[in-house]
Amino acid sequence: MGRELSAVLDWLRRDPHADPTVEVAGRALPVVIRRLERARRMTMRLAPDGSEVRISIPRWTRTAEAIAFAQSRRDWLARQLTALPPAVVLAHGTELQFRGRSLQLVHDPKAPRRPVVTDTALHLGGPEASLETRLLRWMRTEALDVLTVDLAEYCERAGEPARRVALSNARRRWGSCAPDGSIRINWRLIMAPDMVRRSVVAHEVAHLVHFDHSPAFHHCLKELFEGSVHEANRWLKAHGRSLYAPFG
Repeated sequence: MGRELSAVLDWLRRDPHADPTVEVAGRALPVVIRRLERARRMTMRLAPDGSEVRISIPRWTRTAEAIAFAQSRRDWLARQLTALPPAVVLAHGTELQFRGRSLQLVHDPKAPRRPVVTDTALHLGGPEASLETRLLRWMRTEALDVLTVDLAEYCERAGEPARRVALSNARRRWGSCAPDGSIRINWRLIMAPDMVRRSVVAHEVAHLVHFDHSPAFHHCLKELFEGSVHEANRWLKAHGRSLYAPFG
C-alpha cells in the first residue's frame, strides 16, 4: 500500500470533527480546502507564514482527492517550508522593511520612544523589553494612515462613497471586501513597496463595483490602478512570505 493511499485511509478513519492535516518535515500542517465555483483544476500552496497548506478545488472534487494530492506533494511542501525566511529578531542592528525600503533598526534606550525614519534607518528609544510591542503599534498606525489615503483615492476614482479601512492580520489573504462593502487590508503591506500595497487596495475597491472576478472586474481594476497589477502580484508571490518574518 502506497503512503498516499495509507494516509488517505487514515484520514477517512479520523475523527469527523478534526481538521485534516499533512505531515511535512516532522510538522503536522493543517490543510485548508476551498471549493471554488470557477475553479477548473486543483491548486495548492503554502501559507505565507508556513502555518497551513491551502488547496483550491472545483466544486465537484472530493475532499479525499485533495488530501491525497497534499500527501503526494509532501516533498515539494518540505522544500517550500525550507525556503521560508528565518524569523527576525528585533534588536539594534536588525534590518526592517518599510514601504519597500530596507532600514536598519537603531535602538538607543535614552532616545525618544517615538520611531523616527531617516533615509537608511529607523531610530527609536525606550526599554528594549517593549521594543517589539512599540514597533508593532507604530507599524500598524502607519499602515492605517497610508491605507486610509489609498482607499479614499481609489473610491473617488471608482465613483464610490468613501469607506473606512480596517486592518487585517489575516494569514490567508492580503485584502478582502465583504458584501456590505467593508474593506480590510493586511497591515503588513506597509512593509511592501507602495505599488504593491496600492494594488491590493485597488483590487478591493474594484470589488465594490464588480463583486466577482469577471472580465468586467479586471477591466475596472486596470482602469483604477496606475501601475502593473501583474508586477505587483509577482512581487507578492516572490516576497510576500518575508512580510510575516517580523513580529511573529
